[in-house]
Amino acid sequence: MVRILLADDHALFRQGLKSLLEAEPDFRVIGEAKDGREALRHALEAHPDIILMDIQMPGLDGVQATQEILREWPEAKVIMLTMYRQDGYVFEAVKAGARGYLLKDADAKELIEAIRRVHQGEVLLDAEMAEKIIQDFRAKQETPPKGHAELSEREVQILKLVAQGYTNLEIAAELSLSEKTVRNRLSDIFQKLHLNNRTQAALYALREGLADKNQDA
Repeated sequence: MVRILLADDHALFRQGLKSLLEAEPDFRVIGEAKDGREALRHALEAHPDIILMDIQMPGLDGVQATQEILREWPEAKVIMLTMYRQDGYVFEAVKAGARGYLLKDADAKELIEAIRRVHQGEVLLDAEMAEKIIQDFRAKQETPPKGHAELSEREVQILKLVAQGYTNLEIAAELSLSEKTVRNRLSDIFQKLHLNNRTQAALYALREGLADKNQDA
């Protein structure tokens, strides 16, 4: 069952989206929010599998809500909803760790496929935006990144699993490590590669060919 939180300030849009999603037998909308503060509260209380977050909402907007959610819960899978492909807010949200974005006029098939892909650990970004996000973050660093050749074998294993959508708990089970060890190793990976969150790590792994699920972890 894919548990979904809807965050949008238009009630009719939420109702339509909920009806569409719950027509899928394995989708369940577990909560709705009309603004960013409600989205933050619901997300941290219910830990949904997917959060569909409108970019522009009153009060705490979608970008700010996403930043707050990911600060408290780094493994959250947020998909931004926007009217415009080139929305600067989308870039800021994805840079903060959202797993990608969808246009509000996307058809039902595209929406459902996107949710399934993100639930499985994929990132919904075109190559241009993915590269822009990585380069933007690295441009702010005082020293150049070391590259994955500098990662230990265990760190490469963890990076691959992050790119495949594994949670820290799942990585710990897969590699027979404690969850605390996984968190510490991830911090080391982020520091070495000059990355800031799981989305950036997944994008990096995809670009470097480290995200193939057929590879040995």
